[in-house]
Amino acid sequence: MSDEPRGPGPRETADTHRTADTHNTPARSASVEQLNAQVQHLAWGQRRLHRLLDAVLAITADMDTPTVLRHIVNAAHDLLATRYSALAVLGEDGEFTDLYTVGVDEKRLLADAGLPQGHGLLAGLLTASGPVRVPDILSDPRSVGFPDGHPVMTTLLGVPLTVRGTVYGTLYVADKQDGTPFTADDETLLAALASAAGVSIENSRLYDRLKRATEQFQRRLLPALPDLAPLAVEARYQPASELPRLGGDWYDVVPLPDGAVFVVVGDVTGHDVEAAPVMGQIRNMLRALAIDRSGPPGRLVDRLDRALTPYDVTMAATLVAGRVERSPDGGYTLCWTNAGHPPPLLLTEDGTARNLSVAQHGIPVGVDPSFPRPDHTHPLPPASTLLLFTDGLIERRGEDIDAGLEKLAARAAPLATAPLEQLCDALMPRQQTYDDDVVLLALRVPDTSGAAGSAGEADGPGRHT
Repeated sequence: MSDEPRGPGPRETADTHRTADTHNTPARSASVEQLNAQVQHLAWGQRRLHRLLDAVLAITADMDTPTVLRHIVNAAHDLLATRYSALAVLGEDGEFTDLYTVGVDEKRLLADAGLPQGHGLLAGLLTASGPVRVPDILSDPRSVGFPDGHPVMTTLLGVPLTVRGTVYGTLYVADKQDGTPFTADDETLLAALASAAGVSIENSRLYDRLKRATEQFQRRLLPALPDLAPLAVEARYQPASELPRLGGDWYDVVPLPDGAVFVVVGDVTGHDVEAAPVMGQIRNMLRALAIDRSGPPGRLVDRLDRALTPYDVTMAATLVAGRVERSPDGGYTLCWTNAGHPPPLLLTEDGTARNLSVAQHGIPVGVDPSFPRPDHTHPLPPASTLLLFTDGLIERRGEDIDAGLEKLAARAAPLATAPLEQLCDALMPRQQTYDDDVVLLALRVPDTSGAAGSAGEADGPGRHT
């Protein structure tokens, strides 16, 4: 019988492995659960990151300030899954000027309590250097209580909207939907959103300032309307809705030494900063020619075309230029020339609307000064209204220009005797947006038929709005 140590038998080996497996199972389970938790956390974080990027894209895709602010508060509400979210906006004077909310009756809250005041928790958020977590709002010493009608909130997470040292407001959320407290991850997410939001607010405000500045510059290029009594005149100008809001549309009304009135509406091709100064050149030249050289409009436009040649003006312009003259019978007549422009629209007192289209059409100014500029004449019946306009008023994408002219005539006809201000407002609503600049010039002759209190006389002198 050998004295060598005997190894474990088959039964002992199996029992030993089974024992080892039994001891390792809890550890393995814990490791798997921990790994699963980490994977789920990473996946949740990745989903949140994608949602954050989507929110940033939505915020930066728009330049309208109210729309941007609404995007921001909605994004915070969605990303952090809260019951309440709000964005309080500061004006340039440092006072709150706007409040956007989710989960709160915004209109009722503003009616009952007004805008937030610069004290309490909100004031603390404005001066904070980063996110602020408040686990219990009512017990926080900075809390001043809730106004009447305000929902009671328990937890709060807020962050200031700051860009290059300028504070634009504060973004804050309250009470997560699942009842859990706000975390460090929530802070990071809200801070990232606030960073993008601050830049977007700054950009949208700069955009608004630029729009106002360019529109003001453009309007200063246009003239104030003179008193033409007994004629009445009204004008409207609306820039394109998008920048640069500078273009080549213009109008002018000039009383002439011989008693006639010179009217013109034109459009320099192009829609940028180059068109505006060319428009100014053309308008001033044509005004000087009209005052200095009385004569048919076709001759004036021909002289304009030749005068522009030495100045190397490379842009073309369409226009309708006319003279409103007193007829021997006491009425009025329009003599006009058309250089590739939409025809005038004549409204008579009985509600008839007629486009003054002509077979002989001149070509735009700046193309070839050797082409003739035919003149045309048409009587202006008592109390009738002449409308001159640029193509932005009638052109729509995918629609024929003749259809646009017909629609304009149909809209204008029922307003043939309405005050000019009302007529212009109806044809060019102030809140409407346009793809191109739009000019509308309306001129009404008096009722020379002997009827008292005519529509034209009631309007009085025109004005530029």
